Amino acid sequence: MGASTSSKSPPFDGNEDVTFDHFEILRAIGKGSFGKVCVVQKTDTKKMYAMKYMNKLKCVERNEVRNVFKELQIMQGLEHPFLVNLWYSFQDEEDMFMVVDLLLGGDLRYHLQQNVQFQEATVKLFICELVLALDYLQSRHIIHRDIKPDNILLDEHGHVHITDFNIATMLTKDSPVTTIAGTKPYMAPEMFSSTKPTSYSFAVDWWSLGVTAYELLRTRRPYHIRSNTSTSEIARVFRTAAVTFPAAWSPDMVGLIRKLLELNPEKRFSQLKDIQSFPYLSDVNWDAVLQKRILPEFIPVKGRLNCDPTFELEEMILESKPLHKKKKRLAKKEKDASKINSSQASHLQKHLEMLQRDFIVFNREKVRPHHDSIQETMTKSGGPHREDNQNINL
Repeated sequence: MGASTSSKSPPFDGNEDVTFDHFEILRAIGKGSFGKVCVVQKTDTKKMYAMKYMNKLKCVERNEVRNVFKELQIMQGLEHPFLVNLWYSFQDEEDMFMVVDLLLGGDLRYHLQQNVQFQEATVKLFICELVLALDYLQSRHIIHRDIKPDNILLDEHGHVHITDFNIATMLTKDSPVTTIAGTKPYMAPEMFSSTKPTSYSFAVDWWSLGVTAYELLRTRRPYHIRSNTSTSEIARVFRTAAVTFPAAWSPDMVGLIRKLLELNPEKRFSQLKDIQSFPYLSDVNWDAVLQKRILPEFIPVKGRLNCDPTFELEEMILESKPLHKKKKRLAKKEKDASKINSSQASHLQKHLEMLQRDFIVFNREKVRPHHDSIQETMTKSGGPHREDNQNINL
């Protein structure tokens, strides 16, 4: 994939805003419904990142701007060893950009598709690392709402990191969360009410963790639920189906996953103290886990990106507006504008101008939060937030 900047680019002033021109585009590694992800290198520091870019016009047409802004707002306030952390956000005429940690180990869905057989010790460490991340999110009053193998990335050493806060929300006691949001096979029973919307809390993420842990060990999920399964059918499955556990699994792991897959959220493991007090995890050094001093048994293949290589081909061959041709394309943008009819152009232009005005620019290097200690990430705190009641496609 061609570079967007040349090696002769002048050095950048440390005080100026970070822009697209500060990065060299190396290759495409993934895509979502209206965004794509590339590996980039910051030209002054030579640090590598993942850059997610979202087409403004598509976001406006699909009414997704609010979700993007909310994701940016949430990610600005987060920094944790087991999250994919945001470093920069900026925009140009065409796209919005989010520059985040680069995780070279691929997501857990990719490894499941590669027929990786995760061992119990590996999944045990995954659970420990993920509950530290969930506890941190809980301390910030955030429900992720989409914990699943696709949204858990591995670094090159095999440690897990939660990504994709596109449908995350903030919770307060005064404003309960009732919006149905997530990926159906991983959504908790309390999110499917047959009569009226019911409120739910952080426990939904811990249910999703239980489904994910089960799937990693068995390569299939505990309940036969698909994305097109109706809400009423899902409610029936939870009432009638029993989760089966292979005889080869240790009783301790079975007991832990049962606690995460507890149908009643009041009885479900949904706090760090629940996990830490469970006998199976009594020998865990939690400070060592947090500091990534526990070495994972599963280490992704080094020396290559653990992702589908077709993303690169699509970007180079099929993409109508490839990122590496952005500069030339923007130079000719005035010609293209005349092709849109006036009423449509006026409507879209209004929304694009609002997006341009309200976009949240971020640079972690300038406003990096001050932490008293690494242990602070394991504490709880209070504060008001509200639910957005957005409609999310399942």
